[in-house]
Amino acid sequence: MDKHTQTELEAAAFRALVAHLDARKDVQNIDLMNLAGFCRNCLSKWYLAAAQEQGVALDYDQAREQVYGMPYEEWKDKYQPAATAEQLAAFAKK
Repeated sequence: MDKHTQTELEAAAFRALVAHLDARKDVQNIDLMNLAGFCRNCLSKWYLAAAQEQGVALDYDQAREQVYGMPYEEWKDKYQPAATAEQLAAFAKK
């Protein structure tokens, strides 16, 4: 497989992951962290790092908006309840 095709496939997989996470707003970041060791914020940081490696001017809020589909604070207000004691305890064990 040539590099261009690999990049296109990786980009498609990223878009599918972001779309999947968007469709599963019921799955909270703390749950993702507890189960998989990464969350939407991690994905945003990886996106930002990739932009910086390519010399693309982007800040963390803009990277988050790419992953969340809206400004992070808006997403948080609409979809993120306070973490439960159980979620926080599980996170503290990690």
